[in-house]
Amino acid sequence: MIRFDVISAVPEILESPLRNSILKRAQDKKKVKVVVHNLRDYAFNKHRQIDDKPFGGGAGMVLKPEPFFECIEKLSTERSYQHIIFTTPKGKLLDQKSANRFSLAENLIIVAGHYKEIDDRVRERFATDEISIGNYVLTGGELPALVIIDSVIRLIPGVLNDSEAALQDSFQDGEKIEAPFYTRPADYKGMKVPEVLLSGNDAEIKKWKENQSKILTDKWRKQNEASND
Repeated sequence: MIRFDVISAVPEILESPLRNSILKRAQDKKKVKVVVHNLRDYAFNKHRQIDDKPFGGGAGMVLKPEPFFECIEKLSTERSYQHIIFTTPKGKLLDQKSANRFSLAENLIIVAGHYKEIDDRVRERFATDEISIGNYVLTGGELPALVIIDSVIRLIPGVLNDSEAALQDSFQDGEKIEAPFYTRPADYKGMKVPEVLLSGNDAEIKKWKENQSKILTDKWRKQNEASND
């Protein structure tokens, strides 16, 4: 079983996704345990304050270090964590290789930032991994935390109904996009499924899928190269 401890200032954002679909199924099957910690539970001042104005000025509020230290240090006395992941735009872009690496761990902490930032002393003391899910701005780290959890959970044996599904996903075999998929009806509003997929010829179907995968992968690479110019 893999255990995720997620630390969040706004834990309500995490609740619905964790109660549905594959994330719920994995927990019901005891393949994974996800424990969400409300940062305010570790704020021991009178008003349970978790944020304050940044030193040096500037817009926005910064999450205070004390609640994070209290929570992470408490958790670390209870079990050993292979990864303490900080969701941050300054981090390494999440890829399949990282998801595969995280899936080999037993215990992970994900620190989801919110507001302007987290006091950097928290990252300095605890972060083993800093992960971003893209070069854009989000309100907080809760959605990236869910993306990380989802990308890892689907790799756990027995979670997906089709044991081969995760192995055939795009990016599982390097930077490679899967061929298009079709199902019934074979003709819908004049849009027809490629004949080769209806032929029953396994060799030709395999060849078609490989060719389509190559075409889509090349297109994906060009689009991403163009967006980085």
